[in-house]
Parts: sequence; C-alpha cells; structure tokens
Amino acid sequence: MQGRLSLLKGRSIKTRLLACFAVIIVLMIALTAVGVGQVNSIDASLTLINDVNGEKQRHAIDFRGSVHDRAIALRDVTLVDSSAALETALGEIASLEADYQQAAASMASMFASRDDITAEERAALADIESVEARTMPLVEAVIERRLDGDVAGARELLLEQASPAFSAWLASINSFIDLQESMNAAEASEARALAGGFQILMLVLCGGAVIVALLLAARLTRQLLRELGAEPHEVRAFAEAVGRGELVSTRQLRKHDTRSIMASLVAMSQQLQSTVFNVRQAAEEVASNSEQIAEGNNELASRTEQQASALTETATAMEQLSSSVKLNADNARQADQLAASATRVAGEGGESVQQLVATMQEIRESSREVSEIISMIDGIAFQTNILALNASVEAARAGEHGRGFAVVASEVRNLAQRSAESAKQIEALISANVERIEQGAELAGDTGRSTQEIIAAIDKVTQYVSEISHATAEQSVGVTQAGQAVSEMDHVTQQNAGLVSESASAAGNLRQQARRLVDAVAVFTLDAASERQPGGHAAAEAPASPLAAAPRSSVLGRPLLASRMR
Repeated sequence: MQGRLSLLKGRSIKTRLLACFAVIIVLMIALTAVGVGQVNSIDASLTLINDVNGEKQRHAIDFRGSVHDRAIALRDVTLVDSSAALETALGEIASLEADYQQAAASMASMFASRDDITAEERAALADIESVEARTMPLVEAVIERRLDGDVAGARELLLEQASPAFSAWLASINSFIDLQESMNAAEASEARALAGGFQILMLVLCGGAVIVALLLAARLTRQLLRELGAEPHEVRAFAEAVGRGELVSTRQLRKHDTRSIMASLVAMSQQLQSTVFNVRQAAEEVASNSEQIAEGNNELASRTEQQASALTETATAMEQLSSSVKLNADNARQADQLAASATRVAGEGGESVQQLVATMQEIRESSREVSEIISMIDGIAFQTNILALNASVEAARAGEHGRGFAVVASEVRNLAQRSAESAKQIEALISANVERIEQGAELAGDTGRSTQEIIAAIDKVTQYVSEISHATAEQSVGVTQAGQAVSEMDHVTQQNAGLVSESASAAGNLRQQARRLVDAVAVFTLDAASERQPGGHAAAEAPASPLAAAPRSSVLGRPLLASRMR
C-alpha cells in the first residue's frame, strides 16, 4: 500500500483525490458485487422454491384433489338410484377430469420448457401418468356397467379393481408432493446457509474496506500537509496578506522546506517587491509615452480624414464615368444589333434582285419565242393569202360554178390580210416590249451589282461596329473594376480612419489606465530598502519586466499603432 501511495507523489491533488476515492469506490463496487451475488443466489433459491417447486406442488395438489373427488363421485355412481343423481355424479366426474387435464397440461409444459427438472421428478411424474393410464379404463368400465343397469357388477369392479387403482394413483401423487417438499427443504437450508455466510462475509469485507480507507486518508493527509508547508488556514492568511499588498509579511518555514506552497508564497512575496517597484517605474514611463501617442494619433486621424474625403470624391467621379461608359456600351451593342439586322435585310434584298434579274432574262427569252411564233403566223397568213388568190383565179375560171368558191376565197383572203396586219402589230408591240425588257434586265443587273456593293459595305460597317461594341464592353468592365478598386480603397481608408480614431481613444485610455496602474501599485507596501535603491539586490533578483526590458519605441510607439490598424 505504501509503495502504491508513493506513486502519487508529484501528481495533482485532483489526481490523488480521484485515485483515493477510486480505490474506495472499487472497494464499494467489490462489496456491492459480492452482496449482489449472494442476494442473487438467495433470490434464485427462493424463486426455485416458490415459483418452480411451488407451482409443481400446486399442480400435484390439484391432481390429488381431482383424483380423490373422482373416486368419491365414482362410488356415488354405484350407490345412487335415481337418474338425476346419476347424471349429477357423472357430470362431476367429467368436470374433475377436465380440471385434472388442465393441471396435467400446465405440468407437461413446465417439464418441457425448463432444464432444471431432475430425473427423479420426471420418474415420479411418469409413475403418476402410468397409474392414470391403468385407472382410467377401470373408471370407464364401472360407469359403463352402471349405465347398462349392472349395479352389482359395477360395485364389484369398483371394490376389487378401481378402488385399489385410485389408492395407488393417490399414493404416486403424494410421493410427487413429498419429493417437492424435500427439494424445497433442501433449497431453503442452502439459502439459510448462504444468508448466514453472507453476514459474516460482509462484516469482514466492510472492516477491510474501512481499514484501507483510513490508511489512504492518513497517507494523503500527510502528503498534502507536506506540499502545503503549513496548515491550510495559515497558507490562506499569508495569501490574504499578500492580496492586501502587505509584501513585508514574513513566515517561518519548516526545516528544509523549499518546495511547498508556503515556500513558494514566501518567494513570490519577495519577488513581488522588486516587480512592483519596476511596475511603478514602467507605469510612469507608459503615462509619458501615451501622451505622445495620443498627439501623434490625433494628427494622423486628421490626415486620414482628408484622404478619405478625397477618395470619396474620386469614387463618385468613377461611378459617374462607369455609368457613361456603360451607356456607350449599351448604345454600341444596339448599333451592332441594328447593323447585323441591316446586313440581313440587304442580303435578302440582294437575293430578291438576283431573282428579278433571272425573271427578266426569262421574260426576254419568252418574248423572243413569241416573236418567232408571230413571224410564223405572218408566214402562214402570207401563204393563206396566196392560196386564196389562187382559189379566186380558179373560181373566176370556173365561171358560174365557181362563184360560191370565189366568195369563200375572198373571205379567206380578207382574213389572211387581217391576220397578217394583226401579226405585224403584235410583232411591233413585242419588239417594243423586248427592247424595254432588255433595258429592264440591264437596270436589274446594275441594281444587283449595286446591292452586292451595298451588302459588302454594310458587312464592313457591321464588323467595325462589332469591334467598337467589344472594345466599349471591355472599357466598361475596366472602368467598373477601377470603380470597385477605388470604392474598396475608400472603404479601407474609412476603416483606417476609424482605427486611427480608436487608436487615439485607446491612447487616451492607456494614459488613464497608466495613471490608475500607478495608483493601484501604490497599494503595495514595500520595505524602505527597495524604494530607496531601485538597482539594489531585490531588483537584481527579480526577472526583467517585459515593459521595462523592451525598448520604448517597440512597446509604446509605432508598432503598437500598426498592430492596432491591422
């Protein structure tokens, strides 16, 4: 135990207390486990006595009651004379048989589901079932003879065979009941033995646990007192004196005590004397430097505000320029769209002109074909006129007989002359139309060439407008980015202005806090030697204060302002 407790040296109080309480808790758990185990054993014995053996015994008692009452009812069957009494006795036998079968089913279910049934119990139950198998046919035989009217035979069978069978049946049931009682007595004796041993065991274990707890408490108390260096109330009194600023308080330590809490407090008191003196000097220097920081911050705040105002105006101008560039970009985009639309329309017009030229060529070709057809009609009219003239000559030769033919020939010649004149007129008109169509075809060709030139010019204009739109869009993006950059610069400058104002306010607060620090350090009571000799032995032993050791410019100057602005 001592060796195990020595392992706790150097550990925290929390660890040691937890370890000691853990040991006590383990002992309590062990006691509880042993107790629970013993109680579970006793509970198992009681459960076996009451819930298992008791239930089997109750079923066996039900067996015995049913068998006994059936024997009496069977006797009544052989003794009664009236049919009503006979029916009552038979009904009672049937009811008792049903009760017996119900108890037998519960018993069989228990024997089948449990694995703690002994072989002796199974043999006793088998004996009961064997006697039942021999007795039930005798009961049925007695009832059958009585129903047949053979009362004397029924009585004889009852007295000679059925009655001894019922006696054997009851004896086997009683044997089963006696077996259960003996098992209960043995289990109860074992439970009493467990209970008696449990009391002695718990007393021994509790005594051992108390001894172990006392040893742990004594060892832990000795270790804590050695580490405290004094009683807890003495340590508290010395700490309260230091807390009140009474650094001149002294305390007599134990012999060779250099590592206890009280020794550390005494060393801390001596160290605080030199530290407080250095803090006083540093506080005065902080107050002086904070005034310089405040003046510099005020001047810097004024300049930062001027810069923020200029950036605000620049941001406003950039926003206006960005709006103008965006408007130009939108106009250029619309012009690009209109130029593309004009190119498309001009292309469609060029295609229409090409179709017109092709149509004029087709009309010219058709006019030429019509002119040729008219020439053919003119030739046919000339030939018809010659034939009519020949016919008139032949009719004149024929005399009176050819007069009608001469009239017809005269009419044909007239028609041929009019056809020739009409063909000449049509040919003149077609010639004039052909000349006009030739002129229209030439004009359409000129128009097609002009349209192609216009389309080419519009394509160039569209390309130029597209390039202008693309360049304007890039300018818009650039101006927008420049505006965002200026806005961010304005935002950062505003933040810097706020930080400078905060820094100026912090410098003022630092000056007030330095003054309060001087007043707070004045609470500590130092010995006269420390106050008169700042470079004395006390100051030499104390570690250098960060404020006193570091350069003023790095502690109280510009780096502090820079870190504040970041």
